[in-house]
Amino acid sequence: MLRNTKGIVLRSVKYGETSLILSIFTEVLGLQSYMVKGIRSEKARSKRAGLLQVASLLDLVSEHKPNRQLQHIKEFQPAYIYQSLQEEIVKNSIAVYSVELLSRLLPQDEVMEELFLFVYAYFLHLDQVPVREAANLPLLFTIRCGQYFGYNLSGSYSEDTPYITPEEGIFTAQMPVSSSTLYEADAALLSRLSALEGLEQAGSVSMNAAQRNRLLDWYLQFLQYHTQHLGKLRSPDILRTILH
Repeated sequence: MLRNTKGIVLRSVKYGETSLILSIFTEVLGLQSYMVKGIRSEKARSKRAGLLQVASLLDLVSEHKPNRQLQHIKEFQPAYIYQSLQEEIVKNSIAVYSVELLSRLLPQDEVMEELFLFVYAYFLHLDQVPVREAANLPLLFTIRCGQYFGYNLSGSYSEDTPYITPEEGIFTAQMPVSSSTLYEADAALLSRLSALEGLEQAGSVSMNAAQRNRLLDWYLQFLQYHTQHLGKLRSPDILRTILH
């Protein structure tokens, strides 16, 4: 059966002499694995393979068969051509982190249209936003992904509830024993970020690099407590190097 869908490339692996195996988060089919034959041949290499880089946004037609491990792409074209994301090192590093996180969280085949639309809009925004306004986006993306998967924080920061741990994810009045507890300024920042409604508001929360790093580490730890397959990500170390 032929299926038309938008897709976001999450992984691209060379296969054989001329082919690629792709992991693509699609709007109507969820996460799917695809074989694209001949895309790296001398004839096709100069134009088509470059359209299948990680984070690329596609319109594609797939020959979809349920329970087949590798689906086949019949046609594809860019749904949007990035202007800065793939060349600008800060934006590209943020994209690499975002793709790695999403790849760890997404279940195979499960349709998550609302999450897809958010992620699609996120990559468009990341490409278009000035670099100086992009620093908070990885943290906001992480929080939003957690929310879409049902990993929500409970309550909000106040003078009466200034503490929160990754084990519980609940703002509380009593200081917990956990060494990973956020409190006072950091807890207040996390509460504000969690309440933001749009990506364009990410820059409205003023933070320095140390605060962003602490909050990102905390939220990834929170996700690790509540999902079994996240594991340790490689790309946050890159973010710490480039985001100041």
